[in-house]
Amino acid sequence: MVKMIMHGCNGAMGQVISKIVEEDENITIAAGIDVNDTIQNSYPVFPSLEACTVEADVIVDFASAKAVNGLLSYCSDKRIPVVVCTTGLSEEQIQLVEETSRQVAVLRSANMSLGINLLLKLVKEAAEVLAESGFDIEILEKHHNKKVDAPSGTALALADSINEAMDNHYHYQYDRSKTREKRQKDEIGIQAIRGGSIVGEHDVIFAGQDEVITFQHTAYSKAIFAKGAVSAAKFLAGKEPRLYTMADVIG
Repeated sequence: MVKMIMHGCNGAMGQVISKIVEEDENITIAAGIDVNDTIQNSYPVFPSLEACTVEADVIVDFASAKAVNGLLSYCSDKRIPVVVCTTGLSEEQIQLVEETSRQVAVLRSANMSLGINLLLKLVKEAAEVLAESGFDIEILEKHHNKKVDAPSGTALALADSINEAMDNHYHYQYDRSKTREKRQKDEIGIQAIRGGSIVGEHDVIFAGQDEVITFQHTAYSKAIFAKGAVSAAKFLAGKEPRLYTMADVIG
């Protein structure tokens, strides 16, 4: 039985994960971490990792970017594997994730869903064919009105996957309103929409002469991310120090 700590247990994703774990006989939440103490859980909840007195095999993080530095420091000191699901990390924090993975197993993914991780592979393969043939590349992402980071971590991961396939030849264009000039060939346009209760939609558009190919992923429930996070936690417990991704989980 894998024992996990839910970092950000009383947030929306923390609560979805809690419900999923209750139905999984191979993993249990030993403790939760959250400054919000207004929700009753079936496990003890502490205001910080430092205050936690419960031992665990792995930590799953769905809190906020501002809490990631302390989380990584704690995991490095205690040698507890961690699944980092929080998005909107700075370049410095991404570097810290990589440094921490030299001390303890770390799994970081911009999106925990199986479908998105398959899409990352598909758009890379598409770019190798279509970009070379002159297709323009645009990414459109849509999320609910409570999401604070834009563009989404998933949109950036999709762009990075494409760029990696093209030897990092592209730069990213986030806003076309500030300049009046035609589109450059070596750019990937990334646009964000925020509204209502949209769980998550991502379109990757390859636009060529007289034809357009679109890859689309739509999330209808947060449960797809929660299931991925739980699978990642079970996978990561007991693993050797290094940086893992959902590709390792999926196999």
